[in-house]
Amino acid sequence: MSSPIKVPFFTGVRRLFYIVSANETSFKDVEDVPTYINDAVPFFFMCIFLEMAVMWYKKDKVNRFNDGATSIGAGQYSRLPMLLTKSIGITGYIWVHDNYRLYELPWNSAWTWWLCLFGVDLGYYWFHRMAHEVNFMWAAHQVHHSSEYYNLTTALRQSVLQIYTSWVFYLPLALFIPPSVFMAHNELNILYQFWIHTQYIKSLGPLEYILNTPSHHRVHHGRNPYCIDKNYAGFLIIWDRIFGTFQAEEEEVVYGLVHPINTFEPNVIQFGYLKYMIERFREMEGWKNKFCVLFCGPGWGPGKPRTGDIKDIPEVKAPCPQYHVKLPGWLSLYSMVHFTLELLYFQEVAARRAGFSQLSVLLFVLHIGFCLTCFGRIFDNDPSAPKYEVVRCLMTLVGDVALCHYGFYGAPGYRPTFVTVLQALFTASLALWSFVIYQNAMKTKKVE
Repeated sequence: MSSPIKVPFFTGVRRLFYIVSANETSFKDVEDVPTYINDAVPFFFMCIFLEMAVMWYKKDKVNRFNDGATSIGAGQYSRLPMLLTKSIGITGYIWVHDNYRLYELPWNSAWTWWLCLFGVDLGYYWFHRMAHEVNFMWAAHQVHHSSEYYNLTTALRQSVLQIYTSWVFYLPLALFIPPSVFMAHNELNILYQFWIHTQYIKSLGPLEYILNTPSHHRVHHGRNPYCIDKNYAGFLIIWDRIFGTFQAEEEEVVYGLVHPINTFEPNVIQFGYLKYMIERFREMEGWKNKFCVLFCGPGWGPGKPRTGDIKDIPEVKAPCPQYHVKLPGWLSLYSMVHFTLELLYFQEVAARRAGFSQLSVLLFVLHIGFCLTCFGRIFDNDPSAPKYEVVRCLMTLVGDVALCHYGFYGAPGYRPTFVTVLQALFTASLALWSFVIYQNAMKTKKVE
């Protein structure tokens, strides 16, 4: 990996909890702002492994590999457009600030820092609330709620489309707060929301009145009727208390969507609801109703309140069955090995993308998208999975030869030992799936 931990251990941990000072996180120029989220990736996985160790020790089932890998894959999926273009969020903010600012607060002022902290968090609250109350925004945000488990990997399950609606809620800040200050707080606010996705922290005592905590956010991820449309906070829970959307944790929470999608296929998770919404828009009679399909809540229907009727939410009690497909032991091990390799490959190329042409990055993005699709089909035990795996292994072998040829691993044509081992692994995998396809074809022929 070319992206080891870039920050001291305790500094990285502090950032996860927003325990930072104005002096260390104030910068004059956007270019000087650290990539807080990218730098936190090693800390994400340290925390995930720690949570998994606690899970194994307590013999809990708060995570399964197929669901956790799907969540991590969705996190990769959500970052793919950013490999091709600059983030619309910071680009749009800078454009508004440069052209329409009313007044520019000093970037090195503690007052500016604190004002931005509250401003970003308030902007996040309203974006998050609208993402639940406006259907076309929910089409993106529902990805984050699609897991029926609640753990640290769930925090990484993000939508590739969400950034295209969220950024506008921060634009009022661009009228007076420098982009560098906004950028730092925007990333730190997102980082804070990682660790609250756990069931192992029950209460933070008096801090429950001020901060968004695991307890509050568990309610937000619940599909029990009492949990619906509650606790939209990012960092501070005070906004929910002020605007009447706060709900304390009561009975045990059942996680996931009100209507579970029952698949690990990433394209269905990312775009399935959008497809459903478009179909519903086409079928709805009258432009008023069509408008409501897009701009009312996901539970809306003709004659119902704007955000839907809470009586339509099914009653659920924990423990509740969760979607899971049991795979043969060898296939589970295969999935773990290959998914880990794909994740390392993603991190490596993403860290070095500046040295590649746009065409190379585009091919990489398409390759990652296809790899995630293959894993989703394996996790669902889809009959098409063997054919997809043949194509994926073949693509990876061809791509690796090209990387060696163009000097990705050093001098052009250089092939390090670990690459030889990986190519042998993918060659064996290609042979394995070719044999599986042949066996399936022979079984089908015998049946006929």
